[in-house]
Amino acid sequence: MEHIISVTVENKFGVLSRVAGLFSGRGFNIESLSVAPTLDPSMSQMTIVTSGDERIVEQIVKQLNKLIDVIKVVDLNESEFVSRETALIKVHTKAEDRAEALRIADIFRANVIDSTPSTYTIEVTGDPKKLEAIINLLQPLGIKELIRTGRVAIAREAIRPALSQPKKIARE
Repeated sequence: MEHIISVTVENKFGVLSRVAGLFSGRGFNIESLSVAPTLDPSMSQMTIVTSGDERIVEQIVKQLNKLIDVIKVVDLNESEFVSRETALIKVHTKAEDRAEALRIADIFRANVIDSTPSTYTIEVTGDPKKLEAIINLLQPLGIKELIRTGRVAIAREAIRPALSQPKKIARE
């Protein structure tokens, strides 16, 4: 089963290497990894997509928590979360295919961010299924190059019920 692990770490050199080393040293695969500073520039947020059963993921979380530069580890699969990925797709566009490429991009709310007489570069953001769908539709046109970011994810906030308002009693 696929798991998304959110790891808050100190923004120091070598931290990424230690986290990646933990995975490789124990034979765990990282399917995608995204790292960037947080609002506090002394910390970075890592989003790691990996796969394994509950026991393996529990072991990964415990091992990550033991690393000295790790501040917080959360298996996002234990709660509701939102995730997104971005892809840049460079498509060969013959004169007769240019309108079709634009139509496909429009359907997926993608943007053409660069254009030459023979190519469009299309940017699309969404869940992995959306990216796979647009890639499959663009494939017959001729994908020249494809770059994907890997996923980023964030936990959803719990929805709290609104405080009930006192009912007004009509007086006669």
